[in-house]
Amino acid sequence: PRYRFLLIPAMPTLAETLAATRGRLPMSEARLLLAQVLARPIVWLLAHDDDVLTGAAREDFLALVARREAGEPLAYLLGRREFHGREFTVSPAVLIPRPETELLVERSLAGLATGQKVSAGNTPKILDLGTGSGCIALTLALECPRAWVTAVDASPQAIAVAQDNARRLGANVRFLLSDWFAALEGERFDLVVGNPPYIAAEDPHLAQGDLRHEPRSALASGEDGLAAIRRIIEEAPAHLEPGGYLWLEHGFDQAPAVRRLLETAGFVAIEQHPDLAGILRVSGGRSDPGSTE
Repeated sequence: PRYRFLLIPAMPTLAETLAATRGRLPMSEARLLLAQVLARPIVWLLAHDDDVLTGAAREDFLALVARREAGEPLAYLLGRREFHGREFTVSPAVLIPRPETELLVERSLAGLATGQKVSAGNTPKILDLGTGSGCIALTLALECPRAWVTAVDASPQAIAVAQDNARRLGANVRFLLSDWFAALEGERFDLVVGNPPYIAAEDPHLAQGDLRHEPRSALASGEDGLAAIRRIIEEAPAHLEPGGYLWLEHGFDQAPAVRRLLETAGFVAIEQHPDLAGILRVSGGRSDPGSTE
């Protein structure tokens, strides 16, 4: 393994161990990995940089360094990722939560706050499609305790990760194993949200960076990347209360196509929102209150 070539003294201090990774990993990542091995916070490392690193801990740390050098995502090595101010457990069974997805959550929360559509009794019914780690569903449930939240995923492994996060964070969410709306016949919601796969199946980016290690089913969707989005938009009206909202995250260049799909499906009051870089990444609209579907 590559870590055997790191020049580390036989009895290294924490500072010497970290210094040996320079040029191989960013120091911020090396500190996170060492803190993970030692089960200590970063500030503890800084205050104990003269402590000696024991043999077992040293080997564990160097193994993580080698895996990170080989391209494994830091989030998977740490087993966690922060999202909207909370820490979520992650594994290779789920997509790594990303900052841009927080826009989808914020748009949904804004709609709930302004009362775009809530059920009788002021209890909005929310559905999160393809929940993965559960970061969207759990954030909505925790930020809007009055909501009744359902989260679905087609992967049993993903559902297990999301359920673990729900228990740890104390979120009340119903989880179902479902291929999009398949297990929800006859159910309607005030708000449907999702971050479905939206990368074209042959996109070369799938073989680069963190994407190489993430579940392909959560990333790629058909020849144009729109297969899942197309299906969700087509099926959503049958699962939305009259006047209910659908919000979806999509690719950086897919906003025009997603708008057309929403219009074709009969959605009104269509909105598209940019991320911090000014790129339209979230689109949605309201189901037609007059629709009988």
